[in-house]
Amino acid sequence: MSVLTITNLTHTFDGKILFQDANLNINNGEHTGIVGLNGAGKSTFMNIISSKLIQDGGEVKWLNGIKWGYLDQHADIDRSLTVMQYLEGAFVSLFELNERLESTYQEMTTETDENKLDKLISRSASMMDTLTKENFFELENCIKKVANGLGIGNFGYDTQVSKLSGGQRAKLMLASLLLSELDVILLDEPTNFLDIEHIKWLSDYLNTYEGTVLVISHDTEFLNNVSKNIISVENGSIKKYSGDYNKYLATSEMNANQLADAYEKQQQQKKKLEVFIAKNKARAATAGMAKSREKVLEKLDLVSKPSVIYPAEFNFVHSGVNTKDMLIVENIEVGDNNHAILPPISFNISSDTKLWIRGTNGIGKSTLLKTLMNKLPAVCGNFYFSVNAKLLYLEQDLEFMNMEENAAAYLTDCYPQLNISRIRSILGTVGIKNDLATKSLKNLSGGEQVKVKLAALMQNTSNILLLDEPTNHLDIKAKESLKTALQKYDGAIILVSHEKTFAEEVCNDIFDL
Repeated sequence: MSVLTITNLTHTFDGKILFQDANLNINNGEHTGIVGLNGAGKSTFMNIISSKLIQDGGEVKWLNGIKWGYLDQHADIDRSLTVMQYLEGAFVSLFELNERLESTYQEMTTETDENKLDKLISRSASMMDTLTKENFFELENCIKKVANGLGIGNFGYDTQVSKLSGGQRAKLMLASLLLSELDVILLDEPTNFLDIEHIKWLSDYLNTYEGTVLVISHDTEFLNNVSKNIISVENGSIKKYSGDYNKYLATSEMNANQLADAYEKQQQQKKKLEVFIAKNKARAATAGMAKSREKVLEKLDLVSKPSVIYPAEFNFVHSGVNTKDMLIVENIEVGDNNHAILPPISFNISSDTKLWIRGTNGIGKSTLLKTLMNKLPAVCGNFYFSVNAKLLYLEQDLEFMNMEENAAAYLTDCYPQLNISRIRSILGTVGIKNDLATKSLKNLSGGEQVKVKLAALMQNTSNILLLDEPTNHLDIKAKESLKTALQKYDGAIILVSHEKTFAEEVCNDIFDL
């Protein structure tokens, strides 16, 4: 049974056709991953089916009575609530029913009319049956089971939402979504703010969830674990493949090769027909044959030209230095407002150390990197970089001074000595080509914004990279390219990442917070 039917979906964003007469059916109980290159339209697709965005054309129809929920990391939530109060909001109807039950009990204490009292007793019994059936009196345990699985218990259930970080609030919203009794769960990059152990917990949870799941992710291990189907958003269409991500990859590559061959053969056939018609339609003796070939040409079912994929290539130029003391950290305590959030930290790295800093979400990994970059003062302790150290730093947050300017203008601001031709070439290297270079930054996808940041960093020589969740938002092909560049890099790396496979293939050492 289909829970979602999409017919002739058409939508254009910022002059780019994202969908053209696209069709799709999602069946009840399917667990489906959504993949595609940065800017292909994955988040736009999710916004359309969740009614946050109205499509230009076509129909998006949910099965009547279906309850769905969408994890919107940018949603505004009531920050005056405590963590537990917010999570209890997933069961607001049960709490309201319990309040009515308490009110009915109160009425019973003062009611003297036997008939009215009997009705109140009957009503209260019915409400109690419903609450018992819905496990209302076990809700706290139910809430904590999900919350602890995502690491929310570490925040403190009495903590106000206003005191949580953005990643912690996103976890809270995910927990609320999972606790709600939904037929369909829509998730957009849920692993971006989860730690390795919590990604494993979410994978296990989704695999036991009997409802329908649609999830956008660039985490291939996660997709392989939770997806039984893959939707690929590509070339204006939405194509559905049976199987996990690995199976999709093999099938789509084979289909792409077949499409390229078919397109090439048809173009050759078309050219031959056009040449023959041009040579013979003016001659009386061959005009009939030319007319016949024209009819053949008109009836050709043209194969669509394969979409041009602009690969992202990354390269960090190393400034040679050889030292065992690239960075010395001595009993440093990090935090904010002179309040330490971690015990004293000490470690050393050499000029060829590639260090993976690992730890639960919100524990202080980003704070440590910001402290090492002197963006936050150390509470106490000391750290020393080599006098020859040349640092490059990629922050986790996608912040630009002016989101209205375009990628080319941003790079020009960073490097005014470079001419526009060189700027365009630099952006093209990371896959920001043609009209993408002149789109405002706010209209680029998260992955495209990361590519612009990396393009700017690549213009400097360095011997140590500090990277805070660099794979967040990058599509799978761009992520592979970044991994290759980091593996080739001869300098030191301090990497914060929740992606186990990526980090293990880049780093040669681990520091656990």
